[in-house]
Order: sequence, then structure tokens, then C-alpha cells
Amino acid sequence: MRLRALLDTDALGLRLLGGEDELDRSVRGVMTTDLRDPSRYLSGGELVLTGLAWRRDAHDSEPFVRLLVQAGVAALAAGEAELGDVPDDLVLACSRHRLPLFAVHESVAFASITEHVVRQVSGERAGDLAAVVDRHRRMMTSGPAGGGPDVVLDLLGSDLDLRAWVLSPTGRLIAGSQLGGPALPAETCAGLAAEHLAAARTGRRGPHRVLLAGTTYSLFPIRSSGRSPQAARDVRESVLSDWLLAVEADAGDWPEERLDLLQGVTQLIAVERDRRDAARTVRRRLAQEVLELVQTGAAPAEIAARLRVTAPVLLPGLGAAPHWQVVVARVEWEGDEIEGGPVAQSLLEEILVDPLATGPEPSDRIAVAHTGDEAIALVPLPAVAAEHDGSETGLLADALLQTVREPLSAGLNDDGRLTLGVSAAVHSAEGLRGALEEARHARRVAAARPGRVCAAGHQELASHVLLLPFVPDDVRRAFTARLLDPLKDYDRRHRAELIPTLEAFLDCDGSWTRCATRLHLHVNTLRYRVGRIEQLTGRDLSRLEDKLDFFLALRMS
Repeated sequence: MRLRALLDTDALGLRLLGGEDELDRSVRGVMTTDLRDPSRYLSGGELVLTGLAWRRDAHDSEPFVRLLVQAGVAALAAGEAELGDVPDDLVLACSRHRLPLFAVHESVAFASITEHVVRQVSGERAGDLAAVVDRHRRMMTSGPAGGGPDVVLDLLGSDLDLRAWVLSPTGRLIAGSQLGGPALPAETCAGLAAEHLAAARTGRRGPHRVLLAGTTYSLFPIRSSGRSPQAARDVRESVLSDWLLAVEADAGDWPEERLDLLQGVTQLIAVERDRRDAARTVRRRLAQEVLELVQTGAAPAEIAARLRVTAPVLLPGLGAAPHWQVVVARVEWEGDEIEGGPVAQSLLEEILVDPLATGPEPSDRIAVAHTGDEAIALVPLPAVAAEHDGSETGLLADALLQTVREPLSAGLNDDGRLTLGVSAAVHSAEGLRGALEEARHARRVAAARPGRVCAAGHQELASHVLLLPFVPDDVRRAFTARLLDPLKDYDRRHRAELIPTLEAFLDCDGSWTRCATRLHLHVNTLRYRVGRIEQLTGRDLSRLEDKLDFFLALRMS
């Protein structure tokens, strides 16, 4: 219990004389003494009650208070029955050592205060111990195998009167307490997730205590049941994928038994999380197979057959194969070599869930593969959305990030970025390769923008970018080889940097001065390089048509 709670109990007759800033200290016991040195009987956290019989003169207060502070007591309460007002020298000594000091009215017996404190502290510990003893029997038999996280949270409510919620790293509500009280608002969920991710990035151990909208919450990380906190080489490998348990209480003054109980609860929920992750394996494998077929240029008939297998898994009961959208996400960290693909995969699975949907099940309809630092989602659109060819329906880039930007920005901190691109809907296997390229182009557009979390959709792509994904591979190779291979060969032999010079020249709209400045070259050197490019390719970079050909060749290479 807290000192503040004692002060707010009128029946105890306590009056605060000093230490108002320390009223959040925890009281773990009570002791009555008039010994000049009671430290050998103190273990820390006590409320010390004294009638001041130890005090002979003003010089006795300083050493007495110093001994109490060294023993780690929570506060001192001095009775007024013997001396009347508490002496000023004791008040000053407590103030110097930041020890909260109470005056006990002469009408209140120390026994009444002792009984109240013991009853409160013992009641908390008894409830904790009962819950710990009963935990394995009740939770393990009816929890993860039956009702999931909700069963565990219901037991927290019934046993310990605690309201608690399981949240995803984006702040989506996975499971919630059924106790009385208002539902947890979406903005509070997002705020709690942001606080949790920010604390995790600093390396602080949980639980993390936060104050939001006047309410104190304690946040417990839910890690994979098979991974210890030290298992990951870097916290960034897991921080954006772990769930969290948010409890409407301040765990700062909890005894060890209760903290152990909550840690056990997180382990039980982690088992459920791992079980659901294992169930995603099939959908991830389907996505990976389709992606490999698309990227290796498989026949449309083969891709279509694979899509027909995939559709019923993602949208059970759907008669015909729906339209599809492709979403590409990339998580990149500055400095260290950390593979972002697995993080992007689990994060994209979460982002693609409707933010208003609760529970883990909605993510069971999303297939996400990953390669390198990139995650690719194959998202089916129901027949209703498909009727409009995806022009005004389906996933919109900005909407995907609207509710998750705050927590993800906190998790990415100052050294990470999430960029995301969304394709238009396609209705056949032939269009899937173009959709993938389109989503990748959109992600590059997002990557060019400032900010830690950015997205772009197919509507934002320029017309020439929309055309490039549909150019056949053999045409691409022939076109780029004819224009760029002579330059690449020359660069290999002479280290002339003609390709970088060409890219910079086009990016500067043919401005000699700006291009020379960007490349840190004299204008005459730049003119020599451009002349060599024209000589090797037979093109004229003063002509718009030749500039456009080079521009497209560089984009397709």
C-alpha cells in the first residue's frame, strides 16, 4: 500500500508534516519503537510509529532520523500524546533526509494504525499467494487450450480484481478484461503501445509504469515462450513483434508474489501467441510459393492454379478466386546489419488487420512472405470489392498507417524506418507480377519521403512507372543492354563513372552547373564524360527522346 492511502484514511488521524513529494512510497509493514537505535529490527519499507520517548533534547533527532533512512523505512509517524506538537528539530531532520513525517493525533492509538496497515498488507499478500497456488490448476487446464487470452484475463479479474488487456505492438486490442468499467479507447491502446515500445528500445526491464489520461498502467512484455530476453542479438529484432499485457494498476508497490504471478500470466499468453504463430506457417508458405512463381516468371496458368489453392485458405467459403492486392513493406535499421525481413513480415501481418477488429483471428486471413529486408503480402479482396476492379475499394496506403503511426514511430526510435507500398487490385494471375512491381515502386516513393513511418499507394505513381512493370522481360533486357552495356563495360575498364554521371545529369534535368556541383566536378570534366557517353551509345543527350530512353533504361535496369 502507499503512504498516500494512509493519509487519505481519516480514521487514522494522520497529519502530514513533511515529505509531500514522497507519498508514493510503498508501505510493507509497521513497527512501533522508542529505542534510540531501532535499525537492527528494521528490514525496509516500514512505517515507524514512535511516542518520542527516545528524545532527550534537540540533538537526538538528527541521528535517529539518519538511522531510519539508512534502514530504508518508508516514513515516520510521531505521536502527540506525550509532548504535544511534534518538535521542530525532528521536522527539520526529516526534511533534510527526505523522510516523510506524520503527526498522530493523541486520540488515535498506535494499535489502530498497526492493525490497519497489517490488514491491508497481509490481505494483498494472501490474495497473491492464493492466486499463485491456484494458477497452474485453473489457467493451464482452461486457458491457452480453451479460451485463449480472455480466460487468463478473466482469472486476473476474479482473483485479484485487476483490469487487464493484451495489446499488439501497433496498439490493436487482442483480448480485454471483462470487468466493469469503460472499454479501453483506441487512442489509449495506441498510447500504451507507444510507451511500451519506447521503454523497450531503451532496454529498461518491465513492467513499465505509465500515466495516461489520469490513469496509471503497468506494461508487461509478452515474449515468445521459446525465447529468453537475451536470446535475440538485438532488441530491434523483436521489439516490433512482441505483444504486451497492460494492467490498470501501479506495479511499483507490488510484492514479489504478485509480480511473479503477472510474469506467469505473460508466459501463458506467450504460449497462445506461439500457437497462433505456428498456425500462420501454412499461409506464409502459400504466400512464399506464389511469390516465387511470380518472380521467376512462371506461366500464368501455374500461378492461377496456386491462387485457386490459396483463396479458400484465406477466405473460407468464397466461391471464386477474388481479386488480389500486393503490399510491400521494408524495415531498415541504421548502422548495424540486422535482417529486417522477419520483423517486417510479422509487422505487416498486424498492420493489414482492420484496426477496429479485436482478437487474433482477423490476421488469419493474411498471407505474408519475406525475403531479405522486404516483406510481401498477398491480400485477397472479397467479391464485393472486386466488382469495382479495386479503383475505389480495397486497401489504401494512408489508411493502413493511420492508427499505427504513433506506436511504430516510438518502436523505430531514431534509427529505424518502415516504408510501405500498395498496389492496385488485379483480377488475374497475369496481373500479379505487375502488381508486385507496382507495390515496390510505391514503396520507393514512400522511402523518398521524410519520417519514420511512410506509405504510398498506386495512385501516386507517375504514368511511366505504371507502364514499366508490364514490359516483358526480354524487351527490358534488350533495351537496357543496348543503351547501358557499353557504358558499364567502359566503367569496368577505366573506372570512369559514366553510369553515375548519366544518372546525375538526368536527375538535374540536364543542367551542367547543378550536375557538376552535385558530382564535385569541373564543368569541363562533366562535358567530357557526357561526350564520351554520347560517343559510346550513338545518342544525343541534348535531345528529349534520347534523354527519355536513357531515363527508362536506368529505371528498368
